Amino acid sequence: MRTEPHVETSCIGAEATALDFEDVHIWTPQRVDILRDIDWRVQPGERWALIGPNGSGKSTLLSLAGAVRHPSRGRVSVLGQTLGRVDLPALRTHIGYVDAGGTVIDWLTAEDVVLTGIGATLRPLWWTYSAEDRTRARETLALLGCADLAEREIGTCSQGERGRVRIARALIARPRLLLLDEPAVGLDLAAREALIAALDRLSGEQSELTSVLVTHHLEEIPASTSHALLLREGRVVAAGAIEDVLTSNNLSECFGLPVDCRLDGERWGARAAADWGRR
Repeated sequence: MRTEPHVETSCIGAEATALDFEDVHIWTPQRVDILRDIDWRVQPGERWALIGPNGSGKSTLLSLAGAVRHPSRGRVSVLGQTLGRVDLPALRTHIGYVDAGGTVIDWLTAEDVVLTGIGATLRPLWWTYSAEDRTRARETLALLGCADLAEREIGTCSQGERGRVRIARALIARPRLLLLDEPAVGLDLAAREALIAALDRLSGEQSELTSVLVTHHLEEIPASTSHALLLREGRVVAAGAIEDVLTSNNLSECFGLPVDCRLDGERWGARAAADWGRR
């Protein structure tokens, strides 16, 4: 049975590179490539958007960043710790990982759901939570615009409200790295905008927190996002400062059709070129 070498992750320093991928590949047992030739470096406090069409490998790349899996080839370092040389469960205590399909128990209150993030449990361990823990849970809900949900059963909350509560759950453990896998999927316009506003507030309140948000819609990118990576068929199309990456040429290559990219104030948008359907 394989065992993970132990590394004391409490020694992770604030200056440690958040993510460092070098020549990373992932393939299936049938040797079908999922990710190829990935080189990617994320510095502390950066806010990244990971963008690409369906099936481009975005969630797979995020699973490496979340220390959920190992690469087939290459080196992955998360918060200064190299996968394959680190106690993965210990490393994950420094990572908040949120996906749109996260499971919660419907009869729990929003506050109880957030409290389960302290021990990464599904059911709350009520006898272990201090008054300080409960105060922090409510403060985290307030940061994400959910203060009024604290005593509501999560089953009565909308999909957008549930999504923000799950992010609050990830934040209560004070992670160094926050990973969001398509958090706006299925949300209506109002819920999407509430989520984006919450992420921008989070950026202002916790500037030291590094984050990666997966999406294939530029309209879902918060204004506070500093960097972007475009992924197509498992390869990096472009990566770096967001204003350098989100260009019409880069997005056209990424999505395989002529794209007009625009920046409207502080928010990004994209659509197929006006004459594309007539070509």
